[in-house]
Amino acid sequence: MAERTRLRKRLTAWASSSDQHARDLRREFEESGVVTIATAPDRDPVQLRGTLRTVTLRPRGGVPALEAELYDGSGVLTVLWLGRRRIAGIAPGRVIQVTGRIGRHDGTRIMFNPRYELMP
Repeated sequence: MAERTRLRKRLTAWASSSDQHARDLRREFEESGVVTIATAPDRDPVQLRGTLRTVTLRPRGGVPALEAELYDGSGVLTVLWLGRRRIAGIAPGRVIQVTGRIGRHDGTRIMFNPRYELMP
């Protein structure tokens, strides 16, 4: 019983730290003057800033495609560069700013071939 209580406390502490991290990211990126992923409209030009959580080579229709998951604390956006196997500086944990239009593919919000800027 005591072991369950300790496990529950550890899980709660871990979840709270994840929530705090998300709040910190939202605050940081909102202060930078860009819109958040959660509030960004579809099909309109937007500028977003966030952290890359994953970067994967995932071919689409026989064409190489570099796919990344952008996270800003408010939501997640899939960023896809068609025809690219890798891009220097694009790696998990990197903060980038992307500019483009958000669309939907199979229910997932996605931005194809955005302009990007690596942030310090």
